[in-house]
Amino acid sequence: MSVQPDITQQALRHRSREIVDAVAEGQSFTLTRDGRPIGRLLPLWQPRRFVSRREFAAGSRAAPAVDLDAFRADQDAMAADPGPDDPYAR
Repeated sequence: MSVQPDITQQALRHRSREIVDAVAEGQSFTLTRDGRPIGRLLPLWQPRRFVSRREFAAGSRAAPAVDLDAFRADQDAMAADPGPDDPYAR
């Protein structure tokens, strides 16, 4: 986990464009007033990052096995029942 740098209220006021651009790029900040933390500036989403094949394979080893027949049966059951929220249901 990366360290969230502290940013003062005054710095936020004077450098807001630079700080907002950094947040848009994925940087987080801890906002301080009088040396005390009062809030956090966090991006709503994290920028996508490349995952190598090796890293993906290592992370997938712990994933549970998928029963393909049961998966297909679940999909077929969902397709047959559009549910109450389907705007095209008659």
